[in-house]
Amino acid sequence: MFKKIGAVTLYIIIGYLLYIYGDQLIGWLNTYARNYLLLTMIVATLLSLFPIIPYPIIGGIVGAAFGPALGAFVIWVGSSAASIIMFLVVRFSFQDWGNAILRNYKPLEKVTVLFERNAFFALFLSRLIPFIPSIIVNVYAALSRVSFINYAVASSLGKMPSMMLFAIVGNTLVTNPRDLILIFFFYVVFVGIVFGCYRLWKKRVLHLNEL
Repeated sequence: MFKKIGAVTLYIIIGYLLYIYGDQLIGWLNTYARNYLLLTMIVATLLSLFPIIPYPIIGGIVGAAFGPALGAFVIWVGSSAASIIMFLVVRFSFQDWGNAILRNYKPLEKVTVLFERNAFFALFLSRLIPFIPSIIVNVYAALSRVSFINYAVASSLGKMPSMMLFAIVGNTLVTNPRDLILIFFFYVVFVGIVFGCYRLWKKRVLHLNEL
């Protein structure tokens, strides 16, 4: 009980501080990001862990500051670190409570079993699909029996394309805005391929539920 209360209290306090000082952090990123690589990674981690500001905006600012390659790396580190931190907090504070829900609700239990059997692919795919909220993936994986290594590797790899996109868009807005049309086209094609894979996986889930 104390672990749960402590985790929630700490999350609320940090979230409140970021809400109050969020504009100052954005201003700092705009002005000083390129001079402080490690500190920018820490700020990116905090702003991903507490999404008071849409992360694509953060990615765009960092991409404009560092360029598409280094900028993508910086926000990828921040986003991946944030998802791992949230996974660990939920895993060690709420897994007993979460397992009771996942195992007692039969339809969800079947999906969870399939998810755990195909954890790496499911996590990797869920990160590639832009309309699946990251926090849902973090919490669901932490409440399940997915291993930490599987989660950390699959989740981090799956984040790469979207983080690259955010950084490239930010850099392109500064250097050559006309290229945004081409970037948008390739990303739509990429999302279409990923969505097709997702639909195949979803059919498998529905088939399992019918058994």
